[in-house]
Amino acid sequence: MASRPSRPRHPRRKQEPSERAVVPHTTPKTIGIGIVALIAVVAAISAFIHYPRTFNIVDPGIVPSSTTSNVVSSSMAVSSPGGDTYADPPNPLPAVNHAAYDAKMLALAHIPPAPIPKTTSTAASGTLGAATENAAASTAEVWPPYAIAPSRTALAALWPVPTSKAPYPTAGAILPFHRIVAYYGNFYSANMGVLGRYPESQVLQMLASTSAMWAAADPSTPVVPAIEYIATTAQASPGPMGTYVARMPASQIDKAIQMAAQLNGLVILDVQVGDSNVQTEVPLLAQYLKLPQVELALDPEFAMHNGQRPGTVIGTMDASSINWAANYLANLVTQYHLPPKILIVHRFTIPMVTNTAEIHPLPQVQIVMDMDGFGFPEKKINTYYTAIEPYPVQFTGFKLFYINDTKAGHLMTPQEVLRLSPQPIFIQYE
Repeated sequence: MASRPSRPRHPRRKQEPSERAVVPHTTPKTIGIGIVALIAVVAAISAFIHYPRTFNIVDPGIVPSSTTSNVVSSSMAVSSPGGDTYADPPNPLPAVNHAAYDAKMLALAHIPPAPIPKTTSTAASGTLGAATENAAASTAEVWPPYAIAPSRTALAALWPVPTSKAPYPTAGAILPFHRIVAYYGNFYSANMGVLGRYPESQVLQMLASTSAMWAAADPSTPVVPAIEYIATTAQASPGPMGTYVARMPASQIDKAIQMAAQLNGLVILDVQVGDSNVQTEVPLLAQYLKLPQVELALDPEFAMHNGQRPGTVIGTMDASSINWAANYLANLVTQYHLPPKILIVHRFTIPMVTNTAEIHPLPQVQIVMDMDGFGFPEKKINTYYTAIEPYPVQFTGFKLFYINDTKAGHLMTPQEVLRLSPQPIFIQYE
């Protein structure tokens, strides 16, 4: 019988130099050791300050990477928590209205549709004035009140992404017709997000309330709640396989699916690959990704290379890995007759995602680039307009941190976030 996973532990706090015992009879050797120790302490504190999420990770002992007894098996049957299969759905999925899709994409970019031209006649009274008024209305800019925002001309050159690059989705698409509001975390850790910080009933109540708040802020866009569960977590230790990751037991992923079902919502399985890779980790979640309500998220912050330890540097992920994941999801959509999958990529620096222009959304896979940085509002807005807006892929997202954002200033309101251009269609709370 598999051993019960242990609770995650926060790493022991490093001692400050002032807390160390006084050592008599100091020698050159002990001085040298002391200097090295001091440098190590400073480095550890610096890493904790700059990458606090790195240390909020699950103990690598909870699910050894070398075993499969508690790891999701890709060969298991495709079913919902209630046991219903989803292949060949009895009712056809609704086709996407291309005109409605275009209009919504323009609205997200704060670009009004072209005005209906007025019929003018030189015989009519006030014709010239009416024509001038119509022309002025068609060129007027209603722009979000952020000085940092790009110019209307610059935005229109990038957003919305043309369908030649990001094609119309297949039947049953959620985006851009709905906004997803997700609660993020891991059930084993209170430090990794909302999901592990509060009891299940409280999380569901909070998520329902937050979803309603967003629906009220933008009545034109219905909200779909989501549980974003970190199914593959980066680790501070290499573990048996030396990959710095731990894979969560199936029971915990099932719990996320059951929670989302109570709100008729989505599940997003978040993958932090550590020193492993997308090609290895994503297929291990196939049992769940075959379900129509389960989506995928990739976290480049924890994508390490050449034996790097998570937390020592901010990770990076190339477009080739993101495209591999998109194609993997597209094959599942085709094979199991699913609505388009959603692939979320977290980002808060430019180098976190390389060759962004080479990322290719597919009719079967909608891609969201999510601004994942925390801080005071102006800093977050700056990150959005630095690392997300200039690099169009298809859709954008925005992450809000209940603790870190509040400590830095205040938690941004839906009204503040909705001023961003393009408007985020995915909202995540940690």
